[in-house]
Amino acid sequence: MQRARNLIVCEHCDSVYRRRSLARGEVADCVVCGAVLERHQWLGVDAQFALIFAALIVFVIANVSPIVTLGLSGMKAATTLWGAVIAMWNDGAQIVAFLSAMTLFFFPLGQILIFGWVLWFARKGIRAPGFPLAMSALVRVKPWSMIEVFMLGTLVAVVKAHTYFDVVPGAGIWAFGFLTLLITVFSSLDPRELWDLTVETKA
Repeated sequence: MQRARNLIVCEHCDSVYRRRSLARGEVADCVVCGAVLERHQWLGVDAQFALIFAALIVFVIANVSPIVTLGLSGMKAATTLWGAVIAMWNDGAQIVAFLSAMTLFFFPLGQILIFGWVLWFARKGIRAPGFPLAMSALVRVKPWSMIEVFMLGTLVAVVKAHTYFDVVPGAGIWAFGFLTLLITVFSSLDPRELWDLTVETKA
């Protein structure tokens, strides 16, 4: 078992290597196909859990707070992410509304909750119930979380709208910006290390 822990297998070409300790910022690449085998984890499990918990709090704020407030001739209108999704749905853009809800709410929330679930148990050195399924889900959900794309589109829209309206950024847009930074940080982490840091509990 200990010998198996010292080995690492490339998930792309199945080449087997002996694992070694990585220095800060160092990345181990497969010499056969060039895929990333392992990255140095600069955050411990407790720090990762704190990061995920902070992301969850910011995620809630981002979704309940107005994104922007538009003003014209003394009239003001504010909207949240879900207000925009509902408006698109009512305007006949159901596909766009569905994709927006999935990529900006459900997939990011799923990524945060699943990562938080496995880290909660990993802090005790054990694997969470359903650990293999959760790890697989993390890999599948990660590419569909597109908050950074939403932030870029929102900034472009705000700049253009400023020509015609008085635009006041709301707490939601700032929360989404901070959430983008948090997601970027924990997306750079390699959750595969949790296989080595945890052990299976006996029923």
